[in-house]
Amino acid sequence: VQLQASGGGLVQPGGSLRLSCAASGFTLDYYAIGWFRQAPGEEREAVSCISSDDNTLYTDSVRGRFTISRDNGKNTVYLQMNSLKPEDTAVYYCATDSTQKYRSSCPRDHEYDVWGQGTLVTVSS
Repeated sequence: VQLQASGGGLVQPGGSLRLSCAASGFTLDYYAIGWFRQAPGEEREAVSCISSDDNTLYTDSVRGRFTISRDNGKNTVYLQMNSLKPEDTAVYYCATDSTQKYRSSCPRDHEYDVWGQGTLVTVSS
């Protein structure tokens, strides 16, 4: 069971990026997937989550700018990030709670047990 995050890079303020979280070894659409980020010197924070039946959650600072979605055919979850701000700069991680299938709600932070490697997003002019 593995997750691989990709799609990070350098973007100017106001720009957009799409992060991808690809799963291997399990069928991603059965599970809730979360995106987290950690800025330098900061604690990791939850950014967004999509449940197995596509309920979504967003932290206040990204609501209206970020969109989480899944493509079950590609076994991938995406995080579309628009109107990026310098404060969005961080390493972004995707994760899942591999112990529970078909959950209609997002896991609590401590319930995520499988993590992908991070992908760095830098928002700077």
